[in-house]
Amino acid sequence: MTATIAALQTSPQATMKAALDETLSLAAEAVASGAIFLGTPEYCGGLVSDGAVLVPPHANEEDHAYLAGLKQFSAENGVWFLVGSIAITASEGRIYNRGYLLDNTGLIRSRYSKIHLFDIQLSESEVYRESASVVAGSEAVVMDTPVGSMGHTICYDLRFPRLYRELAHSGAEILAIPAAFTKRTGEMHWHMLNRARAVENGAFVFSPCSVGDVPGGGAAYGHSLIIDPMGTVIADGGDATGVVLAEIDLALVEQARSRIPSLYHDREFMVAGNR
Repeated sequence: MTATIAALQTSPQATMKAALDETLSLAAEAVASGAIFLGTPEYCGGLVSDGAVLVPPHANEEDHAYLAGLKQFSAENGVWFLVGSIAITASEGRIYNRGYLLDNTGLIRSRYSKIHLFDIQLSESEVYRESASVVAGSEAVVMDTPVGSMGHTICYDLRFPRLYRELAHSGAEILAIPAAFTKRTGEMHWHMLNRARAVENGAFVFSPCSVGDVPGGGAAYGHSLIIDPMGTVIADGGDATGVVLAEIDLALVEQARSRIPSLYHDREFMVAGNR
């Protein structure tokens, strides 16, 4: 029931080729260290900003060079790969912020398009409008993997606990939260939110996060996390690129959920009051 997993803490890259080169180098290091399941951050296939708008390099799924490279790596090395998210061409000049699960033969097992888009204003000068270029998804995903049943979410989804509750009730033992969390919000909230999602649902949290300056402006926080079902951080990637390894034991999920069975105590209720 134990397995070694690896979060690849990559940096934001302006091109698919640069992104793929960096990812493959870290992936080879992770496999050499015994990892059987690998994961990458949000926009791992390239990330560029233009003011408040994200304009990452994108392509159709069938023509996406970065995705093709990871499919080939998975097949050649016999490992499963969570592609945190890449930009997939949509209509009318927009994109999908979409993640993929690849099996150990390189086949796509599932797709997830980010549901909650990052539209916030931190200050007069720091504004983000992901919805200006991205089409939101509408379907949550739980998929079976060799390391456990996994719910796939992306970055800003982290702030919406109901999504994770539904994933846990649907069988997720691991909550995947690949991200390109901003440095400023990461310093404030990244660790506490990830730990909360683990504790609330008695699940492992697997959160690869990119690190470093974003071409065009902004910076990603790093600190890729692997957290156990009681909320203990068992691996933290810090503030440099690299491989974040941890051994996980699924027995800890049932142990946490039996000791603190809040997942099974959910009840319907109404909100009353005068307004």
